[in-house]
Amino acid sequence: MTGVSDTPDYLDRAARPRIAYRFVAGAGTTIIFLPGYMSDMGGGKATALFDWAAAEGLACLLLDYAGCGLSDGLFAEQTLPDWRGDVLDLIDAKVEGPVVLVGSSMGGWLMLLTALALVQRDGPARVAGLVGIAAAPDFTDWGFTPEEKAIILAEGELREETSYSDQPYVTTRAFWQSGEANGLLGDVIALTCPVRLLHGEEDGDVPSTISLRLSAALASDDVQVTLVKGGDHRLSRDGDIALLIDTVARLATR
Repeated sequence: MTGVSDTPDYLDRAARPRIAYRFVAGAGTTIIFLPGYMSDMGGGKATALFDWAAAEGLACLLLDYAGCGLSDGLFAEQTLPDWRGDVLDLIDAKVEGPVVLVGSSMGGWLMLLTALALVQRDGPARVAGLVGIAAAPDFTDWGFTPEEKAIILAEGELREETSYSDQPYVTTRAFWQSGEANGLLGDVIALTCPVRLLHGEEDGDVPSTISLRLSAALASDDVQVTLVKGGDHRLSRDGDIALLIDTVARLATR
C-alpha cells in the first residue's frame, strides 16, 4: 500500500512556487483533502483518509499549499486565491473525472471556492460532493474583532498564539483582504452537489452556527449537517475520523 509517510512528489510551475503533494491512483471519484490554515497534509485526518483510500483502491490526493508544509514559497506572501490556484493546478495535473473535495476549517472555504471554479469551468458533474470539517468560510469577517482587523490593516499583519502550534498564527493584510473579497455566506452559493458538514459541538474556534449558515446559503437540496457531541475543532478522535471516512465513502462510491 502507498502510505502518506512516503516521500512526496512535487509539481513544478513557472509562475508559482513548487507544490508538494501525495497521490494514489484508484478507481472512480478522486478524493481531495484540503487542510486548514497553517496546516499541512501530514495531519491525522489527511493521513487516515489517504491510507483508507489506498486500501480501498480509491484515488486520493493530498497537498501542501504554497508556503505551507513541504511546499516552496513564503507563507506570508500567500492569499486565498493563490491557494485556490494551487488546488486547481494540482487537479489539472493529476486528476481526471469527478472529485469529492474534503475541506478542514479554512480548507472548507477553499473547498467551496475550488468547487465553484470547477463547476464554472467544467460543469456540475466535475464535483461529485463536498465534505466540510468545521468549515470556516468568511472567517476573515466573523473570526476577528474590530480591534484585530484594525491591527491587520494598520500594521500589515496580526500574530496570535495558538494551542495548535508552537509558531504563532500570522494573518497578513493581503490574506485578510483577499478573504474579504471572496466571501460566500452573504449570497446564494451556486453549488448543487451533495454536501456533508461535520462540526464539533464544542468547537471553540469555528462556531457550529457557521455550518448552519453555510447549509442555508448553499443552492443544493442535498445538504446534511452533523453536530458531533463532545467534538472540538480538530474532530480527530478515533470516532471522529471513522465518521469522516464513512461520510466520504458514501459520496465517493455512490
